[in-house]
Amino acid sequence: MVDPRVLVVDDEPMVREVLARYLEKEGFDVSTAEDGEQALTAFRTEPPDLVLLDLMLPKVDGLEVFRRMRAGSATPVIMLTAKGEETDRVVGLELGADDYVTKPFSPREVIARVRAVLRRTSGRAGEPEHAGTLTFGALAIDGDRREVSLDGAPVKVTRKEFDLLFHLASSPGVTFTRTQLLEEVWDFAWDGDTATVTVHVRRLREKIENDPSDPRRLVTVWGVGYRFEP
Repeated sequence: MVDPRVLVVDDEPMVREVLARYLEKEGFDVSTAEDGEQALTAFRTEPPDLVLLDLMLPKVDGLEVFRRMRAGSATPVIMLTAKGEETDRVVGLELGADDYVTKPFSPREVIARVRAVLRRTSGRAGEPEHAGTLTFGALAIDGDRREVSLDGAPVKVTRKEFDLLFHLASSPGVTFTRTQLLEEVWDFAWDGDTATVTVHVRRLREKIENDPSDPRRLVTVWGVGYRFEP
C-alpha cells in the first residue's frame, strides 16, 4: 500500500520541519514548499493526497494558491491560519476548504485532522454513503448521484455542503447541535470552534432558500443548532 502523500506549504521553516517530521513518523510521504509558487509547482509535478496550506504566503498568497489548486482538482486541503486571519479562514471555508487548524497548534492535532480528512475523502471511498432521493416540494436531493436540484434546475454544491444537507434532510424536524454535525458530518471531535458549520449552513441557504435572511428550510434553533424543515 502506497503511503499517502501530504504537501506541507508554509513560509516558516520550523513549521515545515516539525510537521514533516511528525507526518513522516506517522507513515506519510511528505513534500514541502515555502511559498505559493513552489506550492503550485509541487502540486502539479507530484500531486499529493492532501495539502496543508498556510494562508499567509510570499509570492502567491494562500487563498489564490487554494483557488488554483481547486480549479482542476478535488484534492482535500487543510488550511493553517493564525488567530488574526479569521476573515481569510472564512473565505477559505466558503471556497470549499476541507478543514482548518489555527496556529499555534499541536502537531498531534494536525495529524488527527489529516487522518480524519483523508478517511472521508481519499479516493472518494471515505465519503458518506447516501441512498435514494429526498424530495421536499421543489427541492430534490439525489443521494445516489450526489446532486441537488431546485425547481428542476441543478444547484451547484460542494462535497461537504451536500453531505451536510443530506444529513439534515434525512432527519427532517430533528435539531442537531453544531458539535453533533461536526462529529457526524465532518467525522471528528471539535475543539470548541464551530465556524465551519456556520459557514456551510450560510452557503447552503444562499443556494436553496428563496430568502437566505429568512430561511424556511435550514432553520436555526437559537442556542442549540440547526434543523431541516420539510
